[in-house]
Parts: sequence; structure tokens; C-alpha cells
Amino acid sequence: MITAAWICLLSPLAAALLITLGGTRLTRRLAGYLATLSVLVSFVAALVTLFLLLDEPAEERSHASTLWTWLSAGDFEAGLSILVDPLSVFMMLVVSGVGFLIVAYSIGYMDRSDEERRYFAYMALFVFSMLLLVQSGDLLILLAGWGLVGLCSYLLIGYEQERPAAIAAAKKAFIMNAFGDATMALALFLLIQRLGTLEYGGVFAQIDTVGGWAMTLIALGLLGGAVAKSAQIPLHTWLPDAMEGPTPVSALIHAATMVVAGAFLLVRLNPVFEQAPRIQDLAAGLGAITLLVAGLIALVQTDIKRVIAYSTMSQIGYMFLGAGLTAYGNSMFHLMTHAFFKALLFLGAGIVIHALVGNQEMRNMGGLGRMLPKTYTAMLIGALALVGIPPLAGFFSKDPLLAAALDAGAYGQVLWAVGLAGTFLTGLYAFRMIFIVFGGEPSPFAREHLHRPGHTMPALWMAWTVGALTVLSVIGGWIQFSPFWHPLTDFLDPVAAPGVEPSGLQDAVTSVLSVGLGAVGIGVAWWIYSARRAAVPRFAFGQRVLEHRFYFDELYDAVFYRPAAWLAAAAIRLVEGPLIAGSIQGVTEGARLLATRVTEAQTGLLRTYALALGSGAAILTLVFLAVRA
Repeated sequence: MITAAWICLLSPLAAALLITLGGTRLTRRLAGYLATLSVLVSFVAALVTLFLLLDEPAEERSHASTLWTWLSAGDFEAGLSILVDPLSVFMMLVVSGVGFLIVAYSIGYMDRSDEERRYFAYMALFVFSMLLLVQSGDLLILLAGWGLVGLCSYLLIGYEQERPAAIAAAKKAFIMNAFGDATMALALFLLIQRLGTLEYGGVFAQIDTVGGWAMTLIALGLLGGAVAKSAQIPLHTWLPDAMEGPTPVSALIHAATMVVAGAFLLVRLNPVFEQAPRIQDLAAGLGAITLLVAGLIALVQTDIKRVIAYSTMSQIGYMFLGAGLTAYGNSMFHLMTHAFFKALLFLGAGIVIHALVGNQEMRNMGGLGRMLPKTYTAMLIGALALVGIPPLAGFFSKDPLLAAALDAGAYGQVLWAVGLAGTFLTGLYAFRMIFIVFGGEPSPFAREHLHRPGHTMPALWMAWTVGALTVLSVIGGWIQFSPFWHPLTDFLDPVAAPGVEPSGLQDAVTSVLSVGLGAVGIGVAWWIYSARRAAVPRFAFGQRVLEHRFYFDELYDAVFYRPAAWLAAAAIRLVEGPLIAGSIQGVTEGARLLATRVTEAQTGLLRTYALALGSGAAILTLVFLAVRA
């Protein structure tokens, strides 16, 4: 079991190293095949690990393995260690399974790209980093994986290095994630200071002894890391800009890997957060606010990938809501189904963008349902699963999560109402996208520029992976149907036992309202954008606020960027120029002047040199006599 877990972790790293060291000796195609094969090996190893774990009693399903100890300071030790338990195995399967389909899709999408080798090396390294994060045996290794995921996202978002927008988006993502990394690191320092260990078992066993302000700061610091990585308000502005990366990168970051890391952290460290219930409530509240705000902003987006990006923010808001209210199993179940239908939507959008020679503007689309019927069917299924229409995957995962909120007291009931409002918004913005892109008559731009992928090998790589995700979006939720059967929640129970258990009535009421509101959202979208029987409502102020994304970017620009830029300019003008550059210039001019004077003393006349030697000897004699006296 442990061997299979190590193979799962190290296989993508090996591929990244081979592609990097192989250089131009590897063909671009071979690099893609090698990266894809490595992630497939990880998935198979994760399956083996799962089957071996299921053979053991539930209370014994936790195994740690340390490859070597690389740091020892007093009583504190840290090593390269992994933990095999139900939660880590569940995440291994999601990351490697969906990751395999996305990397395989990239073989077709990135065909003939000039930098395919670099791209696939980055992708393999990204999968390794995420697996390191979810398999980490202690909080220090988790932090290492956390940072590596941020680095890989920077490399992949800025993959097209010749585009200033891509580079700016990569830097924005890196800086905002670094802020969350810093708060998380500070929380770990506090844990070391209070408990003397970062091993999960040691931390969980002693965490109830911390208490007070230190416990609040630890939980708040960990939450800061989760909020930044999962693009929740207020550290969310990097995520829409991350769409500057290639479409498979968007799918990998948004579906099963980086942005769900925050929800995973809330569940993995649930014993820590349960010692700070106010921080748990804050996490749930931030999730609720994010799902509502992101849904509203998605209503006015015209870039197809940005609509799906804001959808990701919204759905992760549901995961935060559930994890904050201690519905851990439901939160992870939604993480899994979300990986299926969100990867499907991104990769389907990638086919549309590929067919329209790179154009992502929905106003240039229209009528593509007739021109790309299979892609239309796949994206329609993905959108229905996103809204939570039965019997698709989203219905089975999102409704129990909302029902858990209904069981969590007055605060939870408020969040339940917000979540239901988010369901209506999801139906509205998701099918606004579907009707604009695929409905009606083909636009002049689509008629002129669209090229069908046909049956070429690159197109087949893209088609079969989208087909597989379509099937998973249909049947992926059948693994669990609360309250009748819930094997996933039972499997995760030893690691993350839920604190709320909604009744059958609460489940039924929530499902009826959620599906109904989602269907109403779809109907409103059809009425406005397909049937064209209603004018698109325009509220100038509201439209402007949504188009400017509630002015978060402008606020951060005014509060952080402009003061920092002004301070840097002032430091250059007042400090660096006169003191640093001036002192260097003074030293240079002094050395030059000294050299000139020394040069002038070199006359070449023997009598001058004799006089200098005699004068020096006389001075030394006088000094010697004075000292003796």
C-alpha cells in the first residue's frame, strides 16, 4: 500500500525530470505522451492504494511513511513523509484521475505548439505538487506542496511568455497566493512554538491545550492560506485573470487541483478549526458571500472562460460553506463531482476556442450548436450538472451540502438561503453562456472563422477525454444519494466525521427548492437569451458595478499598488539616487582622482625617487626615536 502511494506521488515528478533533462532529444509528442503516462500511472497506483485500504478495518486505515528525516533541531524533527488514509486516497484519485484526462486532452490542444516540452514538464510538475500537498504526512510537507502548487500555477498561467497579459496574470496569482502562504507559515510557527510538532497526529492530539488568542490566530492564519489558494473573497481577484493561460491549464487549476486545496485544508485540519468555531463560521460565511458575488459577476462576463472561472469561485464557495459548518463528507463529495463537470466545461470551451482560432469572446459566437453538435451536447450536460439538475452529478452533491446548512442552526439557515439564491444564479449565468454560444443562428464571425476539428489525431485526443468527462458528469454522483446511502461519507468518517446530519425532510425540501430555483434560472436565461421575448434588463449602476467586479481590483490598486509604487519611486529619488548610487559614484571618482595623483608622481626621474626614499627613511628614523624616548 505504501509503495503504491509513493509511486503515485513520484511518477509525475519523474516525468517532469525526464522531459527537462531530455531537452530537444525528446520530440514534442513524446513529451506529451510521457507526461500523460506518468499521471495515468499515478491514477492506477491510487486505485491500488484504495483497494488495499478497503481491505482493512475502518479504524486502522491510517498509515504514515517517512522516506528520510531532513531536519532535526532539538525535539523537533521533519522528514519527507506521506500519510495514507481515506481523505488522502480520495484526493489522490480525484487529482490523478481528472488530471490524467486533462493532460491527455493537452496532447491534442497543444499540438504544434513551439514549447510543448516545457508545457508538459510544467503540467507533470503541477500534478506532483498537488499530490504532495494531499499526501503530506505533516504540515511542513503540506506547506511545501502548497508553495510548489503556487509556483507551478505561476509558470503555467504565464506559459505564453510573449504576451504581457499572461505575465501580468501570472505575477498577480503568485503574489496573492504568496500572501496566503505567509499567513499559513506564521500559523505553523505558532504551532511549533505551542506544541513542538507539525505531525498531524501530534497536532490533533494536543490542539485542545492551545486555546485563547493563539488558537484563533492559528486557525485564522490557516484560513488565510485556504482563502487565497481557493480564490475566495477577499483574495479572489487573481482567478479570473488566470484565464490568460492555455485552456487545459485553466481546467487543471480550476477543476481538481489548486483551487480546491483550500476546501481540502479545511477538512484535513478539521480538529484544529473545531477548536476555533468562530473561524469556522467565518469560513462558511466567506464561502456564502463568494458564491453569491461570483454568481452575480458571471452574469455580465463576455469571455467564455471567465464565466466558467467565476462559476468555479461560486462552487468552491459551496465547499467552504459545507466545510465551515462541519459537513465534511458532503463538501468533499461536491469537490469530486465539481472536478468532473467543471473540467468538462473548460475542455468543451477549449474545443470551441480551438475551432474559432483562439477567440474567447462570446459575442463573436452563436449558433455553434449546429456547427459543433457533440461539443454542444457535452457542454449542455456539464451546465445541467453544474446547476444541479437530476440525475446528473451536481444534484447528488450540492443539495445534501445545502441541507446540512439547514441543520446547522440559525446561522446555517441564513447560509442555506444564500446557497439557494446561488443556485438560481447558477442556472441563469450557466445557460446564458449556453444560449449565447450555441443557440440561435451562427454569427458572421463564426461562419467566417470556424473550422471543424475533423478526425485528426489531435482532435481525437480532445474528443475522447471530453467524452469520458461527460460520462462522469452523468454518473459520477450516483456513488452517494443522501439520506439513503452515503458510502463516501462513511469512508471519510474516521478522518472527518460530520458535525451536522440533516434529516430526510430537510434533504427533500432542499432538493425541491434547489432544483426548482435552478430550473427557474434556466427558464429566465431561455426567455432572455434564446426565445428573445424579453429585453435584457439593464440597470446602469448595477451593470457597471458587476462589470468592474465590485471594484475589488480598483480598491486593491488604490490601497496597495499605488502607495507601494509611490513609495518605491520616492525611495529611488531620495535614497537610492543620492545615497546608494551617489556613494558608489563618489567612491569611483575618489579612486580615479587618487590614481591620477599617483600617476603624476611617476616622473621617471632618478633623483625624484632617491629624494622620496631618503625622506621616507628620515621620517621612519624620527618615529623610531620618538617611540624609544
